[in-house]
Amino acid sequence: MHLLLALVTGLLTIVAPADPLVVRTDAGAVRGAESGQVRTFSGIRYAAPPVGEDRWKPPRPPEPWKGVADATKPGNVCPQATGGDEDCLFLNVTAPRDAGNRRLPVMVWLHGGGYTMDAGSHYGARRLADQGDVVVVTVNYRLGVFGYFGLPGLAGSGDFGLADQLSALRWTQRNIASFGGDPRNVTVAGQSAGGMSTCALLTSPAAAGLFDKAAIMSGSCLLDWPDGGLIPNQPAQTPYSPLAKTEADGAAAAATHGCAGPDAIGCLRRLPAADLMKHTQTFSNHLTYGTPLLPLDPAKAVRLGAFHRVPVISGGTHDEMRSFIAGVALYKPITEERYQEFLRATFGEHAGGVGAKYPSRDYESPAMAWATVTTDRSWACPTAEGNRLLAKRTPVYGYEFDDKNAPNVNGIEAPGLPHGAAHALDLAYLFELHGQELPLRPEQKRLSEQMIAYWTSFMHTGDPNAAGSPRWDSGGVLSLAPDAIRPVAHDVDHRCGFWAGLGS
Repeated sequence: MHLLLALVTGLLTIVAPADPLVVRTDAGAVRGAESGQVRTFSGIRYAAPPVGEDRWKPPRPPEPWKGVADATKPGNVCPQATGGDEDCLFLNVTAPRDAGNRRLPVMVWLHGGGYTMDAGSHYGARRLADQGDVVVVTVNYRLGVFGYFGLPGLAGSGDFGLADQLSALRWTQRNIASFGGDPRNVTVAGQSAGGMSTCALLTSPAAAGLFDKAAIMSGSCLLDWPDGGLIPNQPAQTPYSPLAKTEADGAAAAATHGCAGPDAIGCLRRLPAADLMKHTQTFSNHLTYGTPLLPLDPAKAVRLGAFHRVPVISGGTHDEMRSFIAGVALYKPITEERYQEFLRATFGEHAGGVGAKYPSRDYESPAMAWATVTTDRSWACPTAEGNRLLAKRTPVYGYEFDDKNAPNVNGIEAPGLPHGAAHALDLAYLFELHGQELPLRPEQKRLSEQMIAYWTSFMHTGDPNAAGSPRWDSGGVLSLAPDAIRPVAHDVDHRCGFWAGLGS
């Protein structure tokens, strides 16, 4: 009897199903959580902590662990104005509950935040995974002074955040099959700084073979802001920095701490992270080119055709600059006199022509006029030009989000300047931001469902067209609005012919 019981017990042990919430990665097993129709695995360490002597070094593989690591809560966010910890190289995986071994398409999501804030864990991907039958990986990467700092002689200068993103893509290649994903069908995607990072990856030789499609949201390779065109009194800038500038800015920051000479980097590595945070905004828009990871300015690479030939979704929001300008207007109202000052400071001899093309009497306020000028000049038309260049060599699906009444996730609005379809307001239509699904009216909910269908159909096949939604043709621009999804004359709407002729 005891022998029979032992045999039965052993048999039961052998055939007992594996725990679906435990997944083995190449560094160790992790236990996630189930939520409705999806499983989430949060706070998975994809690289060793970049601390101490590893501060400002390329990411190393994590130390293997024994047992089963808890993956039910997010890891630390990277240092930023609201806090964080340098030990922050974690990612999160969301997969359909029945993913099993089905080899589903994968999205690797790179968050925005000006290269200085935010975290992958702030982007819940339940709807994407469930509705689209895909696996979503959201990533933390080093930010600000920790991600984009440079110094003469420092290997990896200016590209530590990019190196982290590449490391996360390699982790995905090695591990995503264990979560039900297909490493041969990966879409890298991002918004704002995440979109700009996606552009950089599109042109980085080191990214070859790591992804099969790209989705760039409000982050074209060709974005550039003239003097005062992003924030008044700020110099002209692009999302990318030449190595010489990054190194010079790093040397200047080091000097404020008395760190110079052969041991400058050692001196800086001995400083507390909090002491370095005062420099973090200096290294916004400092993703650095002229380096092994990014040999060319991504804008130049796109013009030369030096990018990976993968299908691309690329677009932005109709009113990108409104939230930025609202912040300026709340600090000091934008009067007609101030509008004219902005025009002169930014466009010099062309100020009169720009003012005549965008007279404030045609808008709700001078602030609205300036927001429209800067949206068209710095976002919409460069994105359109970038799309045309990409489309010479690969399928490109252009879009523009245009829900004027989208939930204002930025929380910024000024008198005479309604938020409209401002920068980042499209995110709530794809993600549960900070884990919360924002309330949407029925027509907005329908738009959200259609956007998710477009994005995830693209992940499946490289073509975003989805059953039940208007056709999205490569080479054009599709307006995504609650009242109608339709092709639009984007260049005419944003006066791109005028800006091209101005050459500003």
